Amino acid sequence: MVISIGNCAADTIRAGEGAPGVDDMALAWRVEETCLNAWPALRQVLFGGWVLRFSGGLTRRANSANPFGLARTDGHGLIGGCEALYRRQRQPTIFRVPSLIGSTIDERLTARGYSSEGHSFVLYADIAAMPAATDPAVRLSSRPTAAWFAAMAAQQRYSKEQAMLYRRIVHSLAVPAAFAALADDDGIAALAFGAIHDRLICYESVITDPRGRRLGYARRVIASLAAWACEHGVMGACLEVEAANSPALALYDRLGFRKLHRYHYRREPPSARE
Repeated sequence: MVISIGNCAADTIRAGEGAPGVDDMALAWRVEETCLNAWPALRQVLFGGWVLRFSGGLTRRANSANPFGLARTDGHGLIGGCEALYRRQRQPTIFRVPSLIGSTIDERLTARGYSSEGHSFVLYADIAAMPAATDPAVRLSSRPTAAWFAAMAAQQRYSKEQAMLYRRIVHSLAVPAAFAALADDDGIAALAFGAIHDRLICYESVITDPRGRRLGYARRVIASLAAWACEHGVMGACLEVEAANSPALALYDRLGFRKLHRYHYRREPPSARE
């Protein structure tokens, strides 16, 4: 049964893909901060208002340069400085370019031969408008168990090395988090975790076993984490999803999420690393 949590406060936002207003911009940067904290890097460097993240290459988010607040966006000295730091780590230079910062840096990266990939949306929902439920089939824990990690690795089809990197990233979380697993007769069928920062919950690693798709499992996991978040005074929810993932976008739309802003990645050409 889905119930509403009556004491959840709500931030009001008219979210969309256009230029955000002052209030929307402030919320967008809060969400950016929350998402960074919800998926930490193993190492990072601050440079010119950008956070350069290094995590062994498992995901682009944890291995890219991300603007933060008053980031430099003219590109002068920034791009070369980032390239030097990523080469030192023997990783390709990847910039995450949100729509919040304008087009100048994107144009400069294009001129240097950087390719574009990973076009995604950042979604936001008032927690009060979301379904929230206490579901006996969904187990929540403050720490990920060995079984949770094993199920996540299996469903993500991680190699042994990738699974180890994923564990290290998750164990690096410094903000409150809850780890959800929904079991059916055949084992763990859906997983996710939520991390709280600044009265926002960021959903991460939402995944459903193929046998459980279109059965509402992901919705139940998300609703269980929303109920937990409400108990901790959360006012809004956010997450990031690839623009091409139509089923996920449809699900999140039904759950009350709206597009707040968008981003894509720019990857340096292979010839630049030779």
